Amino acid sequence: MDKLELVIFDMDGVLTDIISSWKYIHDYFNTSNERSVNEYLQGKIDDMEFIRRDAILWKENGKPTTIKKIEEILTEVQLMKGAKESIATLKRNEIKTAIVSAGLDILSEKVAKKLKIDFVYSNGVKTDNHGQLNGEGIVGVRLMYKDLIVKKIADKLNITLDRIAAVGNSCYDIPMFEITGLSIAFNPEDDCTREAADVIVEGKDLTRILPVLKRYLN
Repeated sequence: MDKLELVIFDMDGVLTDIISSWKYIHDYFNTSNERSVNEYLQGKIDDMEFIRRDAILWKENGKPTTIKKIEEILTEVQLMKGAKESIATLKRNEIKTAIVSAGLDILSEKVAKKLKIDFVYSNGVKTDNHGQLNGEGIVGVRLMYKDLIVKKIADKLNITLDRIAAVGNSCYDIPMFEITGLSIAFNPEDDCTREAADVIVEGKDLTRILPVLKRYLN
Protein backbone atom coordinates (compact mmCIF):
# COMPACT_ATOMS: atom_id res chain seq x y z
CA MET A 1 0.00 0.00 0.00
CA ASP A 2 1.35 3.41 -0.99
CA LYS A 3 -1.70 5.45 -0.01
CA LEU A 4 -4.88 4.83 1.98
CA GLU A 5 -8.22 5.91 0.52
CA LEU A 6 -10.81 3.62 2.12
CA VAL A 7 -11.13 1.61 5.33
CA ILE A 8 -13.68 -1.19 5.48
CA PHE A 9 -14.82 -2.40 8.89
CA ASP A 10 -16.59 -5.50 10.03
CA MET A 11 -19.21 -4.50 12.59
CA ASP A 12 -19.71 -7.13 15.31
CA GLY A 13 -16.65 -7.30 17.54
CA VAL A 14 -15.00 -4.40 15.72
CA LEU A 15 -17.26 -1.33 15.69
CA THR A 16 -19.57 -2.80 18.33
CA ASP A 17 -18.64 -4.57 21.54
CA ILE A 18 -20.65 -7.75 20.91
CA ILE A 19 -19.77 -11.08 19.33
CA SER A 20 -22.70 -11.10 16.91
CA SER A 21 -25.85 -9.04 16.46
CA TRP A 22 -27.71 -12.24 15.55
CA LYS A 23 -26.46 -14.00 18.69
CA TYR A 24 -27.37 -10.94 20.72
CA ILE A 25 -31.01 -11.37 19.66
CA HIS A 26 -30.86 -15.14 20.18
CA ASP A 27 -29.58 -14.61 23.71
CA TYR A 28 -32.51 -12.30 24.44
CA PHE A 29 -35.07 -14.87 23.28
CA ASN A 30 -33.08 -17.77 24.76
CA THR A 31 -32.80 -19.44 21.36
CA SER A 32 -29.81 -20.81 19.46
CA ASN A 33 -28.74 -21.05 15.81
CA GLU A 34 -25.87 -23.46 16.44
CA ARG A 35 -27.39 -26.13 14.19
CA SER A 36 -27.86 -23.64 11.38
CA VAL A 37 -24.27 -22.41 11.73
CA ASN A 38 -22.96 -25.96 11.41
CA GLU A 39 -25.13 -26.74 8.40
CA TYR A 40 -24.17 -23.46 6.75
CA LEU A 41 -20.47 -24.15 7.19
CA GLN A 42 -21.02 -27.61 5.73
CA GLY A 43 -22.67 -26.07 2.68
CA LYS A 44 -26.06 -27.65 3.43
CA ILE A 45 -27.92 -24.31 3.55
CA ASP A 46 -27.31 -20.91 1.95
CA ASP A 47 -27.28 -17.42 3.45
CA MET A 48 -30.99 -16.82 2.87
CA GLU A 49 -31.99 -20.05 4.60
CA PHE A 50 -29.59 -19.24 7.42
CA ILE A 51 -31.33 -15.91 8.01
CA ARG A 52 -34.80 -17.43 7.61
CA ARG A 53 -34.10 -20.03 10.27
CA ASP A 54 -32.91 -17.33 12.68
CA ALA A 55 -35.94 -15.12 12.11
CA ILE A 56 -38.54 -17.82 12.73
CA LEU A 57 -37.04 -18.58 16.13
CA TRP A 58 -37.66 -15.10 17.52
CA LYS A 59 -41.12 -15.21 19.06
CA GLU A 60 -43.12 -13.55 21.81
CA ASN A 61 -46.07 -15.39 23.32
CA GLY A 62 -45.83 -17.94 20.54
CA LYS A 63 -46.07 -15.33 17.79
CA PRO A 64 -43.34 -13.84 15.57
CA THR A 65 -41.75 -10.84 17.21
CA THR A 66 -41.90 -7.37 15.68
CA ILE A 67 -39.19 -5.35 14.02
CA LYS A 68 -39.82 -2.71 16.68
CA LYS A 69 -38.89 -5.24 19.37
CA ILE A 70 -35.68 -6.14 17.53
CA GLU A 71 -34.79 -2.45 17.35
CA GLU A 72 -35.52 -2.08 21.06
CA ILE A 73 -33.26 -5.02 21.98
CA LEU A 74 -30.40 -3.68 19.86
CA THR A 75 -30.49 -0.23 21.50
CA GLU A 76 -28.50 -1.77 24.36
CA VAL A 77 -25.54 -2.61 22.09
CA GLN A 78 -22.50 -0.48 22.87
CA LEU A 79 -19.96 0.87 20.40
CA MET A 80 -16.46 -0.48 20.69
CA LYS A 81 -14.22 1.75 22.77
CA GLY A 82 -12.37 4.14 20.48
CA ALA A 83 -14.77 3.71 17.55
CA LYS A 84 -15.87 7.35 17.49
CA GLU A 85 -12.33 8.71 17.71
CA SER A 86 -11.04 6.30 15.06
CA ILE A 87 -13.72 7.12 12.47
CA ALA A 88 -13.43 10.85 13.23
CA THR A 89 -9.67 10.68 12.65
CA LEU A 90 -10.18 8.99 9.29
CA LYS A 91 -12.77 11.55 8.25
CA ARG A 92 -10.45 14.42 9.16
CA ASN A 93 -7.93 12.88 6.80
CA GLU A 94 -10.56 12.52 4.05
CA ILE A 95 -10.50 8.71 4.17
CA LYS A 96 -13.74 7.01 3.12
CA THR A 97 -15.22 4.41 5.47
CA ALA A 98 -17.59 1.48 5.07
CA ILE A 99 -19.22 -1.29 7.05
CA VAL A 100 -19.29 -4.73 5.45
CA SER A 101 -21.05 -7.03 7.89
CA ALA A 102 -23.20 -10.14 7.83
CA GLY A 103 -24.86 -8.70 10.92
CA LEU A 104 -28.27 -7.07 11.19
CA ASP A 105 -28.91 -3.95 9.13
CA ILE A 106 -30.99 -2.44 11.95
CA LEU A 107 -27.80 -2.17 13.97
CA SER A 108 -25.35 -1.44 11.16
CA GLU A 109 -27.36 1.51 9.88
CA LYS A 110 -27.64 2.89 13.41
CA VAL A 111 -23.89 2.52 13.93
CA ALA A 112 -23.13 4.11 10.56
CA LYS A 113 -25.35 7.08 11.33
CA LYS A 114 -23.83 7.56 14.77
CA LEU A 115 -20.25 7.35 13.48
CA LYS A 116 -20.92 9.07 10.11
CA ILE A 117 -19.66 6.07 8.12
CA ASP A 118 -20.06 6.52 4.38
CA PHE A 119 -21.28 3.13 3.16
CA VAL A 120 -23.14 0.25 4.80
CA TYR A 121 -23.68 -3.31 3.59
CA SER A 122 -25.32 -5.89 5.86
CA ASN A 123 -28.25 -8.31 6.20
CA GLY A 124 -31.80 -8.00 7.44
CA VAL A 125 -35.18 -9.54 8.12
CA LYS A 126 -38.50 -8.84 6.39
CA THR A 127 -41.83 -8.06 8.03
CA ASP A 128 -45.51 -8.29 7.21
CA ASN A 129 -47.91 -5.33 7.07
CA HIS A 130 -48.17 -5.36 10.87
CA GLY A 131 -44.43 -5.10 11.45
CA GLN A 132 -44.06 -8.73 12.51
CA LEU A 133 -41.17 -10.79 11.20
CA ASN A 134 -42.48 -12.97 8.39
CA GLY A 135 -39.63 -15.46 8.37
CA GLU A 136 -37.94 -14.05 5.27
CA GLY A 137 -34.54 -12.42 5.07
CA ILE A 138 -32.53 -9.84 3.16
CA VAL A 139 -29.07 -10.95 2.04
CA GLY A 140 -26.85 -7.95 1.47
CA VAL A 141 -23.60 -9.64 2.50
CA ARG A 142 -22.91 -13.34 2.10
CA LEU A 143 -21.04 -14.37 5.23
CA MET A 144 -18.18 -16.12 3.47
CA TYR A 145 -17.96 -13.78 0.48
CA LYS A 146 -17.31 -10.32 1.87
CA ASP A 147 -14.70 -9.81 -0.84
CA LEU A 148 -17.50 -9.39 -3.38
CA ILE A 149 -18.81 -6.35 -1.52
CA VAL A 150 -15.31 -4.90 -1.13
CA LYS A 151 -14.88 -5.08 -4.92
CA LYS A 152 -18.31 -3.50 -5.39
CA ILE A 153 -17.40 -0.52 -3.20
CA ALA A 154 -13.99 -0.18 -4.86
CA ASP A 155 -15.61 -0.06 -8.30
CA LYS A 156 -18.20 2.43 -7.11
CA LEU A 157 -15.53 4.78 -5.76
CA ASN A 158 -12.99 4.01 -8.48
CA ILE A 159 -10.43 3.04 -5.84
CA THR A 160 -7.86 0.32 -6.43
CA LEU A 161 -7.90 -2.57 -3.97
CA ASP A 162 -4.32 -1.89 -2.89
CA ARG A 163 -5.47 1.44 -1.43
CA ILE A 164 -8.08 -0.18 0.81
CA ALA A 165 -7.60 -1.38 4.39
CA ALA A 166 -9.86 -4.04 5.91
CA VAL A 167 -10.43 -4.37 9.65
CA GLY A 168 -11.99 -7.57 10.96
CA ASN A 169 -11.89 -10.01 13.84
CA SER A 170 -12.94 -13.43 12.53
CA CYS A 171 -12.21 -15.99 9.83
CA TYR A 172 -15.20 -14.65 7.87
CA ASP A 173 -13.18 -11.47 7.27
CA ILE A 174 -10.33 -13.33 5.57
CA PRO A 175 -11.80 -12.92 2.06
CA MET A 176 -11.55 -9.13 2.62
CA PHE A 177 -8.01 -9.51 3.93
CA GLU A 178 -6.91 -11.45 0.88
CA ILE A 179 -7.76 -8.76 -1.67
CA THR A 180 -7.04 -5.47 0.13
CA GLY A 181 -3.76 -3.61 0.40
CA LEU A 182 -3.73 -3.76 4.20
CA SER A 183 -5.49 -6.16 6.56
CA ILE A 184 -5.83 -5.62 10.29
CA ALA A 185 -7.00 -8.33 12.66
CA PHE A 186 -8.58 -6.36 15.49
CA ASN A 187 -8.75 -8.28 18.75
CA PRO A 188 -9.02 -11.49 16.66
CA GLU A 189 -11.14 -14.32 17.97
CA ASP A 190 -9.34 -17.15 16.17
CA ASP A 191 -5.91 -18.17 14.92
CA CYS A 192 -6.93 -18.23 11.26
CA THR A 193 -7.64 -14.50 11.43
CA ARG A 194 -4.27 -13.78 13.02
CA GLU A 195 -2.46 -15.79 10.37
CA ALA A 196 -4.29 -14.11 7.47
CA ALA A 197 -3.78 -10.50 8.60
CA ASP A 198 -0.89 -8.16 7.83
CA VAL A 199 -1.18 -6.59 11.28
CA ILE A 200 -2.63 -7.87 14.56
CA VAL A 201 -4.04 -5.40 17.08
CA GLU A 202 -5.01 -6.83 20.46
CA GLY A 203 -7.36 -5.30 23.02
CA LYS A 204 -10.80 -3.72 22.92
CA ASP A 205 -9.81 -0.22 21.86
CA LEU A 206 -10.22 0.63 18.19
CA THR A 207 -7.84 3.60 18.41
CA ARG A 208 -5.03 1.03 18.50
CA ILE A 209 -5.44 0.64 14.72
CA LEU A 210 -4.69 4.33 14.12
CA PRO A 211 -0.86 4.15 14.35
CA VAL A 212 -0.99 1.48 11.64
CA LEU A 213 -3.31 3.44 9.37
CA LYS A 214 -1.49 6.75 9.85
CA ARG A 215 1.52 5.39 7.97
CA TYR A 216 -0.55 5.56 4.81
CA LEU A 217 -2.28 8.92 5.21
CA ASN A 218 -1.44 11.93 3.05
